[in-house]
Amino acid sequence: MDLNGVAVLAEATDRRPQSGWRAGDSWLAGGTWLFSEPQPGIERLFDLGGFDWTPLQLHPDGGGLEIAATCTIADLARHRLPTQYLGAPLLLQCSQALLGSFKIWNVATVGGNICMGLPAGPMISLGSALDGVCLIWSTDGGSREVPVAEFVTGPGQNVLAAGELLRSITLPAAALQARTAFRQISLNNLGRSAALVIGRLDVDGALTITVTAATTRPVQLRFASIPGDRDLTGALHDCGAVYHDDVHGSPQWREAMTALFCREIRDELSNG
Repeated sequence: MDLNGVAVLAEATDRRPQSGWRAGDSWLAGGTWLFSEPQPGIERLFDLGGFDWTPLQLHPDGGGLEIAATCTIADLARHRLPTQYLGAPLLLQCSQALLGSFKIWNVATVGGNICMGLPAGPMISLGSALDGVCLIWSTDGGSREVPVAEFVTGPGQNVLAAGELLRSITLPAAALQARTAFRQISLNNLGRSAALVIGRLDVDGALTITVTAATTRPVQLRFASIPGDRDLTGALHDCGAVYHDDVHGSPQWREAMTALFCREIRDELSNG
């Protein structure tokens, strides 16, 4: 899609665009959504490729895995973590949940998928399930951190203010070392995710179940130990989840599949 309203395309090599940010400005990462439809309000694009961020960095001494916002889905899917990180399969599983060809994989970015805030965004699922933390560059030259699970506030909505930039997402080592279980369903084989549920069993026996795609924003259920049916059902009932309603699935069906997946994940992780 030609964006014929864009008058300026510039590489962002430092944070100066933030200080002069104005209406009509936009960041450009992979551009797979940006160039997919008309963007009549955009006049200036700042290409994040100029920063040349390292896509993935595994920090020593438990620092976790830092994923640059410009890391592509393909780079993430190909990345291999040391064997002690039992949650490593989620990198590929969540990448495969992205509805897109290999061409999309090689251009679409992790940060872009999260910033879009779509319920079916699988990078939101990955970051939330592993207690990822977003590093946000503020327009005043500072920065702040927000958990991925709190970054998305609704369909197509996030916490970023005008001119702010998602710099990276860090997945803590403790979460990566946990055992995980993954469930996803679509209305057809190549459809957008209608429910995506991930369970994480930490080394201390705590269980975290993260619900995405079925809900308008990430929902997490946390238990100190493996819950029984009553506790699991009660947590689902009381979590305040708002189930998404679109052509990819009704709220009632999404809620039923979420409940089923939560039980399956509980049983899989409790069986070792």
